[in-house]
Amino acid sequence: MASRHLARSMAMQALYEWDFNRTEQNQVDEVVGRIVGEFGPGFEDKNFVYNLVHKVLEKQKDIDVIIERAAPEWPLGQIAIIDRNVLRIGLAELLFGSYKDVPPKVAINEAIELAKTFGGENSGRFVNGVLGTVYRELGEPGKDEGAKKYSPEELEQLPIERRAGAVVMRDDKVALVHDVFGYWTLPKGRMTPEEDDQEGARRAVMVELGLAGLEIDKKLCENQYVAHDPESGPVRRRVVYFLGHTDQRELHLKESGGLIEARWFPKDEIMGLKMYDDIKKIFKDL
Repeated sequence: MASRHLARSMAMQALYEWDFNRTEQNQVDEVVGRIVGEFGPGFEDKNFVYNLVHKVLEKQKDIDVIIERAAPEWPLGQIAIIDRNVLRIGLAELLFGSYKDVPPKVAINEAIELAKTFGGENSGRFVNGVLGTVYRELGEPGKDEGAKKYSPEELEQLPIERRAGAVVMRDDKVALVHDVFGYWTLPKGRMTPEEDDQEGARRAVMVELGLAGLEIDKKLCENQYVAHDPESGPVRRRVVYFLGHTDQRELHLKESGGLIEARWFPKDEIMGLKMYDDIKKIFKDL
């Protein structure tokens, strides 16, 4: 077993015992030491185990909120203890780790393998679905690193997943949504096969922001890349953004596993917000 995978396995066992026995956090090092001594005698990278467990415990409240929002149909207390702590490990590395040390896809794949090894029959699929949701909400960081290069012919064969959003203006203010990862981003949603881009963007944004009316002015940009859906495999994801205007002052955010707030911002404050790079680029070019 590779050393880092063994380290994650021991971290998971320590967190399982902590969770099951309601162990005090100041006693966790003792639990980790005992487990490393039992399952990894002579293991040289003990600090990785300790650091990973400490990171999970340090960020537990934030991580648990994200689990609940990414899997709203599964209250945290109803998730199996192993699955719950595998998710905590995966999210600690995905959200609060270094992508240079642990690339996002490695963090996700390692968590899935832990779930398959220690969890139940459906644990791997469940962990895959939750972490996949979070990964997509993050904008799929590192998606091009080591990814398969598709020829134009292969790209044409992939199913298309169409999404659309908008920069919604009211006078000199812009409507943004806040996600569970602390980023302000643009409202968007999936389009139906029958909708054209403009119609789909208008409907999706009105639903997400609770708008009674929205005028679409012009297309701003389009982004297309290969994404990996946990259920269907690789898809050609196409996201198009428009400029829109509304007179409505109140925003009513649609309940969503990934969003927690919608707010108007003066246009001159936008670039100072914590935003994803591709969204910032839209405002730079606007």
